[in-house]
Amino acid sequence: MSRSETLWSPGAKPDAMMLAYTVADDREVDTRLLRWDVIGSLGHVEALAAGGIISTRERAAMRSALRSALKAIDAGTLTIGSQHEDGHSAIEFWLTRRFGDIGERLHAGRSRNDQVATDLRLFLKDRVLTLHAQMGGLAERLIDFAAEHRRVLWPGYTHQRVAMPSSAGLWAAGYAEGLLDAADAIAGFWPRLDRSPLGSAAGYGVPLPLSRDAAAKALGFEGFDEVVTTVQNGRGRLEAAVLWWCAEAGHECSKLASDVILFSADEFGWLELPAALSTGSSIMPQKRNPDLFELTRARAAAVEGDLMTVMSIKGKLAGGYHRDFQFLKAPLFRGLDRTTEMLAMLAAAIPRLGVNAKAGRHALRGEVLATDEVMRRVRAGQPFRAAYREVAAELKRGEAMPSLAPAALLAARKTPGGIGNLPIASLRARIRRTMHWNDRRRKKFDRALARLAKGSPR
Repeated sequence: MSRSETLWSPGAKPDAMMLAYTVADDREVDTRLLRWDVIGSLGHVEALAAGGIISTRERAAMRSALRSALKAIDAGTLTIGSQHEDGHSAIEFWLTRRFGDIGERLHAGRSRNDQVATDLRLFLKDRVLTLHAQMGGLAERLIDFAAEHRRVLWPGYTHQRVAMPSSAGLWAAGYAEGLLDAADAIAGFWPRLDRSPLGSAAGYGVPLPLSRDAAAKALGFEGFDEVVTTVQNGRGRLEAAVLWWCAEAGHECSKLASDVILFSADEFGWLELPAALSTGSSIMPQKRNPDLFELTRARAAAVEGDLMTVMSIKGKLAGGYHRDFQFLKAPLFRGLDRTTEMLAMLAAAIPRLGVNAKAGRHALRGEVLATDEVMRRVRAGQPFRAAYREVAAELKRGEAMPSLAPAALLAARKTPGGIGNLPIASLRARIRRTMHWNDRRRKKFDRALARLAKGSPR
């Protein structure tokens, strides 16, 4: 293949500047989809065979050739070079050079439009299941932390001001539940992700008796997009849904990171960063900086930026395919990578955080116990408003609130979800359900791909 050849203009010679402009970074981006493109092609072979478009013998030959391509990708001998327009062309020309017209016959009934949509859904199913498991894993680390430190008390804050007694256990358990909420939001887009786009071609189907159902089943999809125009009309929407989901997890990670930064500061000291999870200063030898948590906040913000990039690209386009979709892949990959990094780093860091119970108890004095004093008087029979006004007046006069032992603070908060009654067992059960959901879908997906490729693509 010469540098002027493309899949869409055989024999023509496109303007070199135009070609470079339209290809942009597709070669680099498509490297991540190269193996998935071959897997998707194996599914397409099943659609061709089930529709009677190719013979049993041709099916076997195509499957063998594509499996050879998979081995070449794994060995690093099938790559996207500067002479290729994208990953699709790299694979097709590799097949054609080695297996003759098999490479040329394979594209029958397919467009690069449904081809890349299939690549992305396969890639996303794999990455989304991995991220989903990571969310559950981080939630589990937080629940372990909550269980270990459930009786370590410190103040809770509203408006960044001291409010009422809280605990290290309540703090960690709250973020665990938030991450499980984020993980469970997968239900909002998984059914769309679990549908095969193959057979929609450029968005209007093809005049061939393709078996779309055979392709979907071979690739481990639950079904397929029933209306062929749905595939291209939905480009960007699924990417945005996945990135929104990543941003939900990032929201929890960012707030947790901000708390760690604050609570481990010299003025607080409730949490302690081990030296191995801190960085130093090039000029101040005493510094122990929480860079990993600061960069977690930055990554979470960047994921939201990746989401906005996708939203901006997909917005206000007419129906059908547009080359604008090419620019959806890079922000999608960045957002997925950043979310993976955040979840992995926090899962490693949380178990290693130190807790200074003495510093937390020392902060539980003065006005932070005002609400406890109001409620003590309510339990004694005084109307709430009267007790509230009395305590407010005492505080204004500078009177100290009665101190309370940690056991008394915990005993007064036995309602479900409070510091004296953390739902550790129910949250662990929820984590098990989350992981079970993930495990069932992962096994189904991996079994389908193993049947096609004779080995996991991951």
